[in-house]
Amino acid sequence: MLFEAKEHFKLTERFLDQYKPKQPNWGPLGYVTFKRTYARTVPGGAEGRTEEYWETVRRVVEGCYTIQLNHCRNLKLPWNPQKAQRSAQEMFRLMWEFKFLPPGRGLWMMGTNYVWERGSAALNNCAFVSTEEIEANFAEPFCFLMDMSMLGVGVAFDTKGAGKVMVHDPKASGHTHVVEDSKEGWVDLVRTLLEAYVGVGKRPAHIDYSQIRPVGSPIRTFGGIAPGPDPLIECVTNIDTILSKRVGERITSGDITDLMNVIGKCVVSGGVRRTAELALGDPYDEEYLKLKDPERHGDELMAWRWASNNSISARPGMDYTEVGRQTAINGEPGYFWLENARAFGRLKDGPNYADAKVTGTNPCGEQSLESYEICNLVETFPSLHESFEEYKRTLKFAYLYAKTVTLVPTHNERTNAIMLRNRRIGLSQSGIVESFERHGRQAHFRWCDDGYKYIQKLDRIYSQWLCIPESIKKTSVKPSGTVSLLPGVTPGIHYPHAKFYYRTIRLDKTSPLVEPIKQAGYRIEESVYGDNTLVVYFPVKQKHFDRSKTDVSIWEQVENVAQMQYYWADNQVSATVTFLPEEARDLPRILELYETRLKSVSFLPLTDHHYPQAPYQEITEEMYQQAASRVSGLDFTGFNTDEAQDLYCDGDKCEAPLPEMEPQIAPQEQDLFTYASETDEEPAAPDASAEAAEAVEAQPVNGGAKAGAQKKRDKKERAGAPS
Repeated sequence: MLFEAKEHFKLTERFLDQYKPKQPNWGPLGYVTFKRTYARTVPGGAEGRTEEYWETVRRVVEGCYTIQLNHCRNLKLPWNPQKAQRSAQEMFRLMWEFKFLPPGRGLWMMGTNYVWERGSAALNNCAFVSTEEIEANFAEPFCFLMDMSMLGVGVAFDTKGAGKVMVHDPKASGHTHVVEDSKEGWVDLVRTLLEAYVGVGKRPAHIDYSQIRPVGSPIRTFGGIAPGPDPLIECVTNIDTILSKRVGERITSGDITDLMNVIGKCVVSGGVRRTAELALGDPYDEEYLKLKDPERHGDELMAWRWASNNSISARPGMDYTEVGRQTAINGEPGYFWLENARAFGRLKDGPNYADAKVTGTNPCGEQSLESYEICNLVETFPSLHESFEEYKRTLKFAYLYAKTVTLVPTHNERTNAIMLRNRRIGLSQSGIVESFERHGRQAHFRWCDDGYKYIQKLDRIYSQWLCIPESIKKTSVKPSGTVSLLPGVTPGIHYPHAKFYYRTIRLDKTSPLVEPIKQAGYRIEESVYGDNTLVVYFPVKQKHFDRSKTDVSIWEQVENVAQMQYYWADNQVSATVTFLPEEARDLPRILELYETRLKSVSFLPLTDHHYPQAPYQEITEEMYQQAASRVSGLDFTGFNTDEAQDLYCDGDKCEAPLPEMEPQIAPQEQDLFTYASETDEEPAAPDASAEAAEAVEAQPVNGGAKAGAQKKRDKKERAGAPS
C-alpha cells in the first residue's frame, strides 16, 4: 500500500441528488467519448453498467479530497471537514460545467484502489528519461519507459547514450524464464534480455509465457482486456533483431530509438492504454536524422519506425537550413530548445535558471523534465467563462487538483526523489483560439498574465499549508485530445478544422456503443479497409468560429505559441504548427527568428490526402443542418460501454493510421504510438494567517453560480486551513 487511505472523503448524498438524473452540456462527441474512454464499470451495477458522468466526477473529487485528508491526518496538519465539503462541492460543480477537467488518466484512475495500492504514476501524464548514463545501467532507461508506458504515461527519451555501450553476443544460461502475469513480469523479461546483450547477465535458454492470461481476459486491477502473450513475444524477437546486428560494436542512436520504439509498440499492442513516445536526437547526428529514409531503412520503417516521433535538441545559434528543409518535407524533426527550458519559466519573467536540471521534455513537448521525472496536467477552458473573475476561481480548483496528485508517491523511488522535490504540475488551457474570438486576443493574454500571478500566489499558500515544496513550474499548454471533446472546444492552441464538419470515430463492430448510436440516428458506415470496424459521423458546428487552420499563416501560428510562452507557460507550449506548401521555405527563417522565444514546437504539412472516412471532413451548413436534424440524444442506459482500449495520448498526432496507410502518412500525422480502436493582485509572502485567508467558502451547488456569489466566496477567512 503506497498511500494508505485510512479515511475516505465523501460528498453528501443531498448534494449529489441534484445531479443524478442529469447530463452536463456535452459537446457534439462528448457523451460517446466519455462513455467509450473514461466511464469505469460500476462495481455491483446492473449487468456491469458503466458510470454516468456524475459518478465519474464524484469518484474524481472524492479521490482528490481523500488524498488531501489523509496527507493532513498523517502529518497532523489542520483539516476542516466543513470547509473541505464546501470546497469539494465547488470542484464538482466546476467539472460538471466543464470549466476545467483533469487529464484523461485522472478521469479514469483518480479515486480508484489502484492509486492507493500502486501509487500515483497512473495519474500522471508524461515522463522523460535520458540514456546519458546508459553505461552504468544499460537496461534501466528502456525498462522505465516500458513500465511507465504500461500505466498510460507518455515517455520521451534522448539518444545521449549512443557510443557508450558495447553490444555482446549474449551468453546462454540453462534455466527457463517464466514470465509473471503482470506489468512487472513483462518488464522483468525485457530487462533480462537487454542485460544479456551487455554481458551483465545471461539469456535464458527458454522463455515460458504460459502464465500470461489469454486474450480477452479482464484486467481487474487496472481495467481493460488482456492481449495474451503475442505482443511480448514479438517484442523479444524485435529486440533480438536490433541488437544481434550490433554485436561487437557500440550502440548507436538508431539502436536506442529502435529499442524504445519496439517496446512502445509492444505496450500499445499489449494493453488497454494508448501511450506516447518522443525521441530527442542530436541535430548533427546524420544517422538519427535519416532514420525514416525509406531507401536506407525500408524494413525498419515498415516494422516500427513509421510510428516514431523524432525531434532534435536544438541549440540557439545553430544553422537550421538542413533540418528546416527536412521538416518541410514530412514534418520532422520537431524542435526542443533545452537551454531555454533550463533558463526560463515564462519568457516574460526573464532567465532565472530555477529549473537548471532539466534534461528533456515530454512526448507532446509541453513539460520541461529531468531524467526519470513525471508530471501531471490539468485542463482549463477559458472560452467557456464569462469573465476573468470566474476564470480565476476555476484556476484555483484546477491548481488544487494538480497539486494534490503530487502528494501521492509513485512505485519508482528514483522518480519520487525528483517528483517530490519539484512538485511540477501543468495547468493548461484548451479552446485558446475560441477565447481569442470570444474575449479578444489582448484580453486573453491579460487573463494569462493575471492568472499566472494568481497561481503563483495559490502555490505559496497551499504549499505552506500542506508543508511541501512549491512547484518548480506550474503552467503549460497541452495539445489536448479526447478531453477537449467532452465540452466540445478546440484542443489546446490549435485552430478548428472548419465551421461545419464531420468528426468521425471508429468503433469495433462488437462495441457496445454501436447500438445506442444507431438508435440515436447517427450515420454509420462499414470501414472501407475491412478492419472489422464501423465509422460513425458526428456533425459539428464550431463555436466562436473565425478562421480554419487552412486560413491562418504559419507565422501567425508561431507567434501565438510565442505569446503563450511569454504570458502563460512557465513549462512549455505544445503546438503542431500547420503550413501550406508555399510556406515551407520559411521554416529555417522561422526557427532562426523564434529560437529565443520558444522552448518547443513541431510542424505538419497541410496536404489533402483524400483518405476515405477521414477523421475531419468539411461540410456545408446545409449538410450540417440535415445531419443534425436526423439525430436525437444518446441514451446508454442498460448498456455496458466498457471498451477494450482506452486512448490517452494527447493531440492530433494520436490518430492511428489504418494498416495499409502506414508508410504513406506523413510521420508527424500518425506517430506517438497509437493503436486503432480509436486574478488576485500579487501578494506579499504569505504567513500563517494568509494560509487561513485563502480557505474555500464554496456554497452548495444550485445549478449555477452568480458573479456576486463568486466575489462573496473569495472573501478572506481568519481561521482554519485551506482545503
